[in-house]
Amino acid sequence: MTSTTTEKFSFSLHSTDGKARTGVVRTPRGDIRTPAFMPVGTAATVKAMYPEQVRQTGADIILGNTYHLMLRPGAEQVASFGGLHKFMNWHGPILTDSGGFQVMSLSKLRKITEQGVTFQSHIDGTKFEVSPERSIEIQCLLGADIQMAFDECTPYPCTKKEADDSMQLSMRWAKRSMESFENNSAKGQALFGIVQGSVFEDLRQQSAQALRELDFHGYAIGGLAVGEGHEMMVKTLRYTADFLPTDKPRYLMGVGTPLDILAAVEQGIDMFDCVMPTRSGRHGQAFTWEGKMNLGNARFRDDLAPLDERVDCSASRDYSRAYLHHLFKSKEMLGSMLLSWANIAFYQDFMKEVRAEIAQNRFEAFAADIRQRWEK
Repeated sequence: MTSTTTEKFSFSLHSTDGKARTGVVRTPRGDIRTPAFMPVGTAATVKAMYPEQVRQTGADIILGNTYHLMLRPGAEQVASFGGLHKFMNWHGPILTDSGGFQVMSLSKLRKITEQGVTFQSHIDGTKFEVSPERSIEIQCLLGADIQMAFDECTPYPCTKKEADDSMQLSMRWAKRSMESFENNSAKGQALFGIVQGSVFEDLRQQSAQALRELDFHGYAIGGLAVGEGHEMMVKTLRYTADFLPTDKPRYLMGVGTPLDILAAVEQGIDMFDCVMPTRSGRHGQAFTWEGKMNLGNARFRDDLAPLDERVDCSASRDYSRAYLHHLFKSKEMLGSMLLSWANIAFYQDFMKEVRAEIAQNRFEAFAADIRQRWEK
């Protein structure tokens, strides 16, 4: 067992099976069992779910979105309410992203300079400026337990020069993020650096080395799941994870499907987040141990079987597929609520099983079985 500790934030590595690994991230607000899936609470809510339900599914941590909370209701406003945990009634750990991805993908008329990004809100056109310093200030005002360095999410596809220029800018911003964090953070909070470099191995290595020299509490891999496809993502992960220290948590941002998560765990990734479980749930798609189900399909109209008896969740066990089909056909909001709940519960059950299989050195066989069921 190896561990690294800073104040009340620490990571302990418990077991390995190949590159796959289990561990615990410790924060002042509670432990995070890894590999971990973090439900996304974009605007201080995991959509269509009560915070108590999210906790009951087994989630140890959720993600909040810096960009959206900065625009509405505002970071200073959330701070005046006692911070994000109190505001949304979630008392476990919260990770906030830096806002960089949303600035690039959602905002209007953005302009990137060495200082940061100037952009117009996608909500009402209000002009904002976000620098590494302001991003960290916002995350500290929110009270996030794990914060992310401000970066530019490199688009895909791009030329190697574009990827290099973008990565170098992100590394300069990472240094400024660390300096701001050291001046503004509270005891027990942590800051993760974000590895960029698109799909170019030497750029990923340079980025990882630059971040290691700054000695972040953990390391995220950004710039993937942006259109490069599953195989390219796995190839990039395979070498990028090897550039990162083994005694710090590794976080793959914005991923993904259960099959994506399996492939990333195989490369030694510890933490994941994605809107997919709740977004799919709102559109009638369920994730189950049998694979994906589209409850809007006519074949479920007379199916009185529960959604998935294997998942320890009322939404999965106590409501028939026929009833869920009816809810979506009738456009009843309960359908979205139940499937969001069931999907988050499945993801947490899935991660629990992943951890158990790694601990028992059975992960390879488990992954093969899942792939056989999901790829059919």
